[in-house]
Amino acid sequence: MGVEAVIFDIGNVLTRWQPEAFYDRVIGEARRRALFAEVDLHRMNDDIDAGARFRETIYDWADRHPAWRDEVRMWYDRWIELATPRIEGSIALLRALRAKGVPVFALTNFGRDSFEEAIPKLDFLTEFDRHYVSGRLGVMKPDPRIYQLVEEDCGIAPDRLIFADDRADNIAAAAARGWKTHQFESWQGWARRLVAEGLLTQQEAGL
Repeated sequence: MGVEAVIFDIGNVLTRWQPEAFYDRVIGEARRRALFAEVDLHRMNDDIDAGARFRETIYDWADRHPAWRDEVRMWYDRWIELATPRIEGSIALLRALRAKGVPVFALTNFGRDSFEEAIPKLDFLTEFDRHYVSGRLGVMKPDPRIYQLVEEDCGIAPDRLIFADDRADNIAAAAARGWKTHQFESWQGWARRLVAEGLLTQQEAGL
């Protein structure tokens, strides 16, 4: 069966998502380690990805941890720096697929508000045919329900979808539903997979 649509995760596929690296640069590794040991910032972000308000949630957590108030607020105030740099090779693949008329979808754990704030800052977000955003849907990867929602909405059989994500648990959940999958490590590896699937030529994939 041929692939009918290509699905991209966003964080660590199209743009880097490594908050620890941001904090290491801004406050130093030692203070970052102390911060992350005392404040569960990834849990805070999971709340946002599940649908909680963006700024309000972060500022509430900051108020609950006054010793780290300024650092926690950076998660909102300097969010775009947490979500950079862009992975230009992957963005080029997205655009090459679109140029050939291949439908491209985004399936991402991303806050409802933060996604809207990201659109003008990450221009490639406007280039997807469909967006499946956890904060909008109220369910996050790797919950099987989010993959089911994608299937129901797009109407494409699972074995005709191919999905790239950097996390093994998200990939495993998609594969369990019959999706073709690719665990993302580099844009070149993803490019080679798209060529192998017959979706792009090597030249179109930038190889």
